[in-house]
Amino acid sequence: MQEQDHRKALLDPIFTIIANSAKELGMDTYVIGGFVRDYLMDRGTPKDIDVVAVGSGIELARKVASNLPGKPKISVFKNFGTAMINHTGLELEFVGARKESYHRDSRKPMVEDGTLEEDQKRRDFTINALALSLNKADYGILLDPFDGLGDLNRKLIRTPLEPNITYSDDPLRMMRAIRFATQLGFKIHNESLQAITENKQRIKIISKERIVDELHKILGSAKPSVGFALMHKTGLLPYILPELKALQGIEEIEGQRHKDNFWHTLEVVDNIAKTTENVWLRWAALLHDIGKAPTKRFHKKIGWTFHGHEFVGSKMVYTLFKRLHMPLNEKMKFVQKMVRMSSRPIILSEDFVTDSAVRRLIFDAGDHVEDLMTLCEADITTKNPRKQQKYKRNFKLVRQKIEEVEERDHIRNFQPPISGEEIMKTFNLKPSREIGILKEAIKEAILEGVIPNEYSAAQKYMLQKGDEMGLIAKI
Repeated sequence: MQEQDHRKALLDPIFTIIANSAKELGMDTYVIGGFVRDYLMDRGTPKDIDVVAVGSGIELARKVASNLPGKPKISVFKNFGTAMINHTGLELEFVGARKESYHRDSRKPMVEDGTLEEDQKRRDFTINALALSLNKADYGILLDPFDGLGDLNRKLIRTPLEPNITYSDDPLRMMRAIRFATQLGFKIHNESLQAITENKQRIKIISKERIVDELHKILGSAKPSVGFALMHKTGLLPYILPELKALQGIEEIEGQRHKDNFWHTLEVVDNIAKTTENVWLRWAALLHDIGKAPTKRFHKKIGWTFHGHEFVGSKMVYTLFKRLHMPLNEKMKFVQKMVRMSSRPIILSEDFVTDSAVRRLIFDAGDHVEDLMTLCEADITTKNPRKQQKYKRNFKLVRQKIEEVEERDHIRNFQPPISGEEIMKTFNLKPSREIGILKEAIKEAILEGVIPNEYSAAQKYMLQKGDEMGLIAKI
């Protein structure tokens, strides 16, 4: 690639301001990392720009902020020797060039000032060690001591140093290698892949939050299965998601086999990635079958069963989220709900669809009925074209039935037309179990289609049920 092509990356006025600020301080300065990589790959204009200075990155950030219009506020992280500026939608991070050394039981390095090349050596991968000069003498020139440009062309993830050193020093880089391979559609260099396998147990010193951040990015990619298959191949998976690893394998007894639920799960995740960017729905796809490992049983008459795996799996979601320090909030409850209900539309699609069954599905799924249908459609992984068409056709019928019932009965998130207060007033009751019984009876009557979801019908039904219970209405 020609020099002028590299200069095109630096057309934004911010680079001139950074270059002039560095010149005022007498510092050599470079743009490095993801911005350069994504520019060379023509992946659009990155919003994050990493700047390395041969000197104090914090001092340079202060100078840049003073030269920018509006003099934006800078965030300084003295412990890391970095500073950040947010400016016109760009996030600028400044750091001084440095060299690092590590203790074996920590990923926090001991840092010393260094040269640009020493800074490039400490980068995780050759494609992230690429730098563009902001210095007047060679402005826009690419500095590529480890053939990162060649690795971009070869679509290869490779470390600048011997990979065992890179991964042992900072084991998070093992997850980053897998994540970049997944996001970019690259291959991990064979020596690097072997080094991940050899250092897999080192992942235990990494915080759960950092690991989950990488998992989110893998799940957010176009084909997440690549990342989870690499975690499986390198042996990282049992340290991170043992529930998923437990699904791998096929057992056979008396000639009866079950499918490999691990590889099935990865197919489901890839399927759902084509239809939604909702990372929590993608998590639901990843975890929808985790209850199958602990519920797997063999019965001589009926073969392999996984009874109650949805309920067991939804309970396991809480344990998994807690272990990984993930949010134990509405996001987790959404994933639990999707896992717990994951078979409901499938059952409906296999049988004659009754209005009452559809009403219950809509009531239980609430605002997430569309997400649930998306998950279940992604769960179609059969390779038999006839069966696949049949399942898709049946799900289409279920969707149509949901629309019809919802339009007619307004069941989604409905509250029974009769409140507990009205029941108390009607029958002159104090708080008691009879109120709950009547409310439940009205709800069930609506869901079963015995009465419409209307006040007058519900009131009449309440009086009838109250009479059957021996309650006297005040009319």
